[in-house]
Amino acid sequence: MLRSILMGLVAGQRSMTPLAALAGAARRGTLPYDTPGARLMAHPLITAGGVTMAAAEMAGDKMKTAPDRTVFLGLLARTITAGFAGAALAPPKRQFAGAALGIGAAIGSSYAGLAARKWAMARWGQTTTGFVEEAIVFSAANVIANAKPAHG
Repeated sequence: MLRSILMGLVAGQRSMTPLAALAGAARRGTLPYDTPGARLMAHPLITAGGVTMAAAEMAGDKMKTAPDRTVFLGLLARTITAGFAGAALAPPKRQFAGAALGIGAAIGSSYAGLAARKWAMARWGQTTTGFVEEAIVFSAANVIANAKPAHG
């Protein structure tokens, strides 16, 4: 269930990155459980869509007109992707709990991440902080999605 929470933290920063990371892990067969969500993410069309949406979001983040991640639609997207990712990373029969944990982590992470990003932007600018944030978020998402389960 820890992975559900951690991927929720990722979704709070970049709503589409969890989908891209899950899709890559599903295609490689490294997701921890064979669940319906994991099987869906392995489909080539879903994989391509997840990666494309994540790339578009990362590019859009550098624009001066990019909205805060805590606007309604931003939080809605984070809630949806965190819930899906949390369920996909949860053990069988615990998907609902995984989704709830992912959603809770994403909402809290959205507000904390926005505050941290605004602080950093005042010192280093929007583009630089965006690239640094994305490197951290993308790396974390891939580690979370591809790590071997602790129990085996």
